[in-house]
Amino acid sequence: MFALKKIIAAFILPPGVFIIILLFSGLWFLFKKNWKASIINCFLGISMWAFSISPVADAMLRGLEYNLKIPENSNGDVIILLGGGVYDNAPDLSGIGAPSEDMLGRILTAVRLQKKLNVHVIVSGGVVFEGKKPEAPIVRRFLTDLGVPDKKIIIEDKGRDTIENARYTSEICKRFGYKKPLLVTSAYHMKRSVMSFEKVGIKVMPFPANFKTWENKKYGWEDYLPNSLDLTHTAMHEYIGFLFYKFAY
Repeated sequence: MFALKKIIAAFILPPGVFIIILLFSGLWFLFKKNWKASIINCFLGISMWAFSISPVADAMLRGLEYNLKIPENSNGDVIILLGGGVYDNAPDLSGIGAPSEDMLGRILTAVRLQKKLNVHVIVSGGVVFEGKKPEAPIVRRFLTDLGVPDKKIIIEDKGRDTIENARYTSEICKRFGYKKPLLVTSAYHMKRSVMSFEKVGIKVMPFPANFKTWENKKYGWEDYLPNSLDLTHTAMHEYIGFLFYKFAY
């Protein structure tokens, strides 16, 4: 009964319901001998199914996270924490605004690292879209809630994307004389982030958070059911962003 419930849910919720519609449309067109429409619908349905399952999403993310490890000797002189999205008007225990699920993982990594090293944390994240609030002050509130002294936090609230985060943060590093910054961001975002800092003349030590893939990851039958397209979207966004940054800056 439990397995049946999971299977039914996978195909009545998006994207599963759209996969079913496309596949049945393909069969209907096949019955009507409309070969072209049948092939297109079946192709779209199978493609959507493939991109929504964990093994395919992980394969795409693995190329971004490949060869990244947690440094054993993390002896940097400052932590750079890159923004990863906030819910700017969400009610929260200590104020208004809360980090996204992905950003929360970065925050927790930065907090534990700061407690270990007792260095400053540069929080980078500005207003991405007009009418929104900057990320950095919201993240700062969470850092202090989790025990990071306010005097140990430096705010960079002008950067709207990764390359601007790198540019404005590099200015802070040069102003304060930081030579060995530790870069904290999600593992899938690290390659583009490191490249961005290299383009503005700053060498950073990657300290990845939020790994989505790992060695010898096991998959069960449920991982082949249609699921969210979020991870596939994330991977494609990073690949496109990496190529754009590589050739545009």
